[in-house]
Amino acid sequence: MLFSQPKSPPNVGLMLTGGGARAAYQIGVLKAIASHLPRNQKSPFNVISGTSAGAINAVTLATHASCYHLGVKKAEWVWKNFKTNQVYVSSWYGVYSHLFKNFLSRFSKRGQDRATSLLNNEPLKQLLKQVVNFQRIDRNILTDHLSAISVSASCYSDGDSIAFFQSKDSNEWQRAKRKGIKTVLTTRHLLASSAIPLVFPSVKIGDSYYGDGAIHQLSPLSPSIHLGADKILIIGVAQPSQDKYYGHSEFHPNSAAITGHLLDTVFTDSINSDLERLQRINKTLEHSSTDKTGLKKIDTLLINPSRNFNQIAQSYYQNLPPAIRFLMRFFGVKQNSESALLSYILFEKPFTEKLIQIGYEDGQERIDEIMEFLELEKYQRPTRKHQHNTSSVA
Repeated sequence: MLFSQPKSPPNVGLMLTGGGARAAYQIGVLKAIASHLPRNQKSPFNVISGTSAGAINAVTLATHASCYHLGVKKAEWVWKNFKTNQVYVSSWYGVYSHLFKNFLSRFSKRGQDRATSLLNNEPLKQLLKQVVNFQRIDRNILTDHLSAISVSASCYSDGDSIAFFQSKDSNEWQRAKRKGIKTVLTTRHLLASSAIPLVFPSVKIGDSYYGDGAIHQLSPLSPSIHLGADKILIIGVAQPSQDKYYGHSEFHPNSAAITGHLLDTVFTDSINSDLERLQRINKTLEHSSTDKTGLKKIDTLLINPSRNFNQIAQSYYQNLPPAIRFLMRFFGVKQNSESALLSYILFEKPFTEKLIQIGYEDGQERIDEIMEFLELEKYQRPTRKHQHNTSSVA
């Protein structure tokens, strides 16, 4: 008599895209998932990968992979209490002395070693040191609470997309314009991944200089696939297609509008192209075996915001520190500007709280679809009355 082998659970991946302050939305979706899981359950994601601000969220979850609820709660606490000066220097003296030092650096050989940028993100470096315990990643991997964690950055030295990853079993890889490098993740990797071009300074790791992971990322899903994910939940920050842009204008787009379009392209367009490519491969595999092609079918589920963050950011324009508002005017960014730039740099509590709320609502709206994709059952917490009766009987 033949017995069928029990089906092994899939390796579920989580991919968090970049997007500056918009990444607060991702925490809302993750919170919605947590609300349907037991409080002591480990992370439902074996492979976690992130880019830019999404990389910071990803590492936070990885450090608490043994308790998914705690990881989401820690990340939510940070995002819900954000102030701009926790991410970049925003005082009058700090902003303009930084720009003046950048200007002077071009006139001396020693100054050429200075990483120039529009804003000084030293506060973010200090914040990451306070809230991220990287030693917990190794512990979670060794105890099988996590298979792998990946942080993507762009190498300015050769133009490659680099996935810095930490894992017990996975090997390094190299493909056209992208590679995976096994390492022990540190604060420098997160700073490199989140260094928005021109806005934040590049970061030196080894002999190379790195910037935001979204710049050269032609295949955002690549790290998750190479690290063994069978299915990938993707939480993005792309705007709804029906109102992604503001429509026709009688004037040429100003620098603010162009900058916003560039950031949208860097942070959101590549994931859509990669998903199209993946869907074509999945269809090909329906007519050809995995043994012949060396490929495997990867299921994906994409969650994007249902609301327009650009328009929401305009309502919180006055929450920006005065020195930053003054600086933004040089780029044409005002309260009613047709630019996405504001939604990327508005690290202020009222705005990030709003995005978390939208993420939570979107997650709850699609929770049945998400839980089915993750192959999880929704957990029903007992009511207080039920808990009281149970303890009385005991």
